[in-house]
Amino acid sequence: MIDAMSFPLAIRDMTMPDAREAGGTLSTMGEDEFRLFYERTARPLWAYLSRLTGDAHKADDLLQETYYRFCRAAARHESESHRRNSLFRIATNLVRDTARHDKYRQEVSLEEHASQGYEPKANAPTPEQQVAAQSDLRRAMSRLEAPQRELLWLAYAQGASHEEIAAILGLRAISVRTLLLRARKKLAGFLEGAAR
Repeated sequence: MIDAMSFPLAIRDMTMPDAREAGGTLSTMGEDEFRLFYERTARPLWAYLSRLTGDAHKADDLLQETYYRFCRAAARHESESHRRNSLFRIATNLVRDTARHDKYRQEVSLEEHASQGYEPKANAPTPEQQVAAQSDLRRAMSRLEAPQRELLWLAYAQGASHEEIAAILGLRAISVRTLLLRARKKLAGFLEGAAR
């Protein structure tokens, strides 16, 4: 199980001077307050990023980038809930930006790769893919569109309210209930198909 102590030290142990050198400030939070906030939010944020990307290594990178951007923003927050929602919104936007970037990344065919002197690796699944292949729920979740996965994860894994989900994903609160209902129905359809 991932714990906050295993996350990148560069962010957890960031000091005020480090943040200023990085181009941001922690002026709205003191160092101790930031460390406590990190300890409370790092694990659920990493789990959220890991679910959305399906890649633990990418989740590690995005976790660090999320906290970096959060620190640079130096925004004032009305409450702990508002601060947490801002953090998750930054993470959601990073995942979306990364997905768009990955879509346009140039892919090299195996033939081209081999002709350059590299041996293609066997199609051995990663440990994450092996676990995913064993779980009907995980497979069904992966078939959902990214916004539906985000909604379901925030609502049921994170326990976020409709208002919090709306704030994180940039939606109207009134729309969240309907969108969650559609996402649940679609997920149920995939699970029924897997059970047959």
